[in-house]
Amino acid sequence: MFAWFKRKFAKSEAAPAQQERHFMRNRTGARMFAAARQDRLGTAWGGTPLTADEIVDRNQVVLVARSREQSANNDYGRSFLRMCRQNIVGPKGVMLQAQSMTARGKLDNAANQAIEDSWLEWGKRQNCDVTGRRSWRAIQNNCITSAAKDGEFMVRLVFGADGGPWGFALQVLDPQRCPIDLNDQRPRTGAFIRQGIEFNRYGRPLAYYFTTTDESEAGYHWGGKSYVRIPAEEIIHGFLEDMVGQKRGLPWMATALFRMRQLGAMEEAAIIKARTGANQMGFIEWDDGFGPETKEKDDEELTIESEPGEWRVLPSGARVKESNPQYPTGEYAPFYKQALRGMAAGFGVLYNNLASDLEGVNFSSIRQGTLDEREHWKDLQEWLIESLIEPVFEAWLPRALLAGLIKVKGKPLPAERLDQYRVVEWQARRWQWIDPRADVNSAVEAKNNMLTSPGKLIREQGQDPQTVWQESARDVAAMIEAYKSEGIDEATAKELVLLSMGRPQPKVAPTGGNTNEAA
Repeated sequence: MFAWFKRKFAKSEAAPAQQERHFMRNRTGARMFAAARQDRLGTAWGGTPLTADEIVDRNQVVLVARSREQSANNDYGRSFLRMCRQNIVGPKGVMLQAQSMTARGKLDNAANQAIEDSWLEWGKRQNCDVTGRRSWRAIQNNCITSAAKDGEFMVRLVFGADGGPWGFALQVLDPQRCPIDLNDQRPRTGAFIRQGIEFNRYGRPLAYYFTTTDESEAGYHWGGKSYVRIPAEEIIHGFLEDMVGQKRGLPWMATALFRMRQLGAMEEAAIIKARTGANQMGFIEWDDGFGPETKEKDDEELTIESEPGEWRVLPSGARVKESNPQYPTGEYAPFYKQALRGMAAGFGVLYNNLASDLEGVNFSSIRQGTLDEREHWKDLQEWLIESLIEPVFEAWLPRALLAGLIKVKGKPLPAERLDQYRVVEWQARRWQWIDPRADVNSAVEAKNNMLTSPGKLIREQGQDPQTVWQESARDVAAMIEAYKSEGIDEATAKELVLLSMGRPQPKVAPTGGNTNEAA
């Protein structure tokens, strides 16, 4: 009996200890990730994940409105948009390099040149834009600006008579005319409408709905029931996909908008405070029994005029109290710079470029930052090529071939060779070397050691190797002919041309007489 009592008592004592160990394990697990802790310091921090559709539904319209406002009023917002246009599109836009081959496996130079020339001709504003105002490069700029400011761009492909002289043109659309609040479910077909876009059951776009595509409409319409349905084959919709299942884009400036507005408000307050301090010289204090009567409404302000090197006598009972406000002082500049660093990180650009601040920068730091930023621009260039330029080219080429608008020596290229003519490369803008001497020497050494090719080096400079070589060949031939026309023999002319192109001069061997004299 006592043995049973001892076992029961020992078990009851062990239970609290086991519960305490279990409680400690739970507390230890809860502290494993500080970000997952739910306490009074994180009550406003969401703890339930949201889908991409929910995030876009709740935030997109407000973010676009605020992004547009900051782009119009904030200098750093305008600077970021300008940097996007300059570094993604560049001064000439993304350039076409046709690479079609002949049956013998060699480049078809004549056909390639005809395709490139026709592409450039179509890219003029009277051909590629339904309004006749934008060139192809300007459309690229417009799409990049829309993506950075609104989070997405939409372009409509227009065919036939409305497509201009080439029967094909582009119409740039305002993405906000595709209503974000238009949602519908169609269980019979499996299709559904989400955020103004109709999808099949796998999420492939079938059509886009717009409140209007008429340029005469000046305002937006919300909550309407009349929409223009455009098949997805006629719409190019580009945005950076940050989440799986995302169907509409968010502004690239979204994470920096709060800082931008607060920084602008702080700058405005600092300017007003500084102006107030500069305008207000001081105050006049009166001793008891002196000074004007406070009840009088017609009192005039006491003005004390002063000149350099002159002492003034104050009225009896009056004394001056100087006003010397200290704000903004030393804490303003560090805070301002730190806020700009956060904005630059959100934009993916170098702080020194965004803020136009090269103070305290050395060569190594600016080089590392510039190289990292250029990789970011290259990534966005490839996104633009995949999202806009390739779809436009794939729509333009077959129609131009069928219409007989691409010609070599007056004869149209055969449309049945479409697959061969579709082989192209796209050359986005590139940048000058940071340290030209060191970078050129490094590139030459890499080429000589077969670590890279001359063509790749030329492409890294934003040029077409075939064009560079052809131009170089024409220059060499013209230089040789110019030397020959001046009476120089052909061998000497070639030697002079080679020397001018960097070939080292041959070393002259010392004569025997000079050797004996030196000995």
